[in-house]
Amino acid sequence: MALRALWVLRHDPRAGGAVLFSRRYPTVETRAEAFNGSTHVAIPSDNDFLKALLFELRLTDDQSFVEHRDTCTRIDHSSVRSVRVEGGDLWPVVAFQKSGLIYACLPLVEETLEPRPPLLTISGLSQGLALLFGILDYISPSRKNEAEMTAKIGQLRNLLIQACPLGTPLNTNISSLNSSFDDIQVIPTDEKQPVWRSNTYKGKPQVNVSITEKVKCMQYDKRDVVDMWQVYGVVNCKCDIEGAAPNVTLTLNLPTNGSPLQDILVHHCVTSVDPAMLMSSSVDPLDDSVYSGPYKFPFIPPSDSFNLCYYTSQVPVPPILGCYQLIEEGSQLKLTVNLKLHESIKNSFEYCEARIPFFNRGPIAHLEYKISYGQLDLSREKSLLVWIIGQKFPKSSEVSLTGTVTFGAAGEEHPTDYICTGNTAYVKMYFRIPDFTLTGCYVDQHSVQIFAPGKPKITASRELISSDYYIWNSEASAPIMYKIMEFKQKSHLYSNQLQSISPEEQQSEDYAKAVIIWKEHEPKMSHGTKDQLQCKMNPAEAVKMNLNPLTAVLGYKITSVLFAVSTVISRTTSLAAQGLPLPALAEE
Repeated sequence: MALRALWVLRHDPRAGGAVLFSRRYPTVETRAEAFNGSTHVAIPSDNDFLKALLFELRLTDDQSFVEHRDTCTRIDHSSVRSVRVEGGDLWPVVAFQKSGLIYACLPLVEETLEPRPPLLTISGLSQGLALLFGILDYISPSRKNEAEMTAKIGQLRNLLIQACPLGTPLNTNISSLNSSFDDIQVIPTDEKQPVWRSNTYKGKPQVNVSITEKVKCMQYDKRDVVDMWQVYGVVNCKCDIEGAAPNVTLTLNLPTNGSPLQDILVHHCVTSVDPAMLMSSSVDPLDDSVYSGPYKFPFIPPSDSFNLCYYTSQVPVPPILGCYQLIEEGSQLKLTVNLKLHESIKNSFEYCEARIPFFNRGPIAHLEYKISYGQLDLSREKSLLVWIIGQKFPKSSEVSLTGTVTFGAAGEEHPTDYICTGNTAYVKMYFRIPDFTLTGCYVDQHSVQIFAPGKPKITASRELISSDYYIWNSEASAPIMYKIMEFKQKSHLYSNQLQSISPEEQQSEDYAKAVIIWKEHEPKMSHGTKDQLQCKMNPAEAVKMNLNPLTAVLGYKITSVLFAVSTVISRTTSLAAQGLPLPALAEE
């Protein structure tokens, strides 16, 4: 559980890249050479690493196709990268970009790198990611002030001596540390006190827990393109409790119809966890493991605020469904925007607005519009329409905007975009719903257990926030976000096509093709998924397994869909993203 090196880099599309901070740990590098043996790849110089990482992240000017980086066999599901350097492939590099800065680290792998071990077995990944998030939280407030950011980066080396001595992350909450060596506290004399609990609290015990979920979405309103959405959650805690090592147990619960949590990453202060919680993953499209809670986390809390865990979830529907149409008619653009709040979503917003930008055009010279609800504002630059829906949708849960826009002559001061050319355009949603989560995840205050003297005051809150929530113009081309369809995640998209499957259809050629595909791909299936689908292929087997015989008549179509997706994986095609008709998928 150590890091070989970490970096804070800057990416400027105009000025190129720069290394703002780097830290290497020679003792960990020596251990890496011993563990990795002949598969060890040395860390290059900072400048060489910067160039290689920018190339891997596709942030260079050269946009040509590179097979080892851009092939469909490499689909990025996480922040773990393989960076090609002079000595070979540097792996596993944890890297992500935020607000123009790139945060990266290289965890130690305590075994040979060929074949590559599963990510879940590399303990340094979660620790490295948590440390990078701590550095991000420390730097982010000052990123708009160059002098302040430079000063904070200059203090990082001293802070990391406390947070990550000799390459071992001990305290990922960088903001809680002091850059002055005079204020570094001595190691606690109490053997039970963990190193991340740097001081003891005196006063009335209290625990604050907040759940923040962010929903990302790409909607196209096209029959041949699949919409994508996913939830990312974080549970933040602040525990003011007396004692050197107080034990706290916090439980996350889901309602009966809640969406299971996946890809759970826990803070290092968690003392134990049910392995089943960590097995549910969104990375493997054929993973059928489902853990619906309760999610119990026993831990010894740090002195300051910290993120107890991170998770993702695939909910059945996005909170706001939208349709955007932008058509060019002569010298003006005609636009139509329809939004609908899903019935399962709490209709109580702190704010909700839709922003409609116009790139690569001049200022808006003339605007005529009609809205069914809210108000429409024009930005000062006259290149952005802001539709303020407010704190509630109407009783119908639907709102609409229609209008025409005419533009003046374009100038250098008006925004440009490489993607939004022609009629390729989007509406971006901004909203926050307090006291609500899309998964239904919540903290029962009575379930929080604190093994310390005194009756604690427990406060719990939750919220849902939009993040990269795009609705693309359905009348033009749009960038497609590719994600492998999962059986559990996407089968509802085909429910209408699965309602009426006659016995005659089961005797068709397509059914025979599905059987052939089944035999070809059966070895690649996980056992749980295999059993589920085998019963669908064979009604008699469904009865033997005491399953609903009605599931058997789902027949060849749903099976062919799934196997077409596994064919996509094995043959590196993107048919799933193109949403081809089912017979074509069955053939493929």
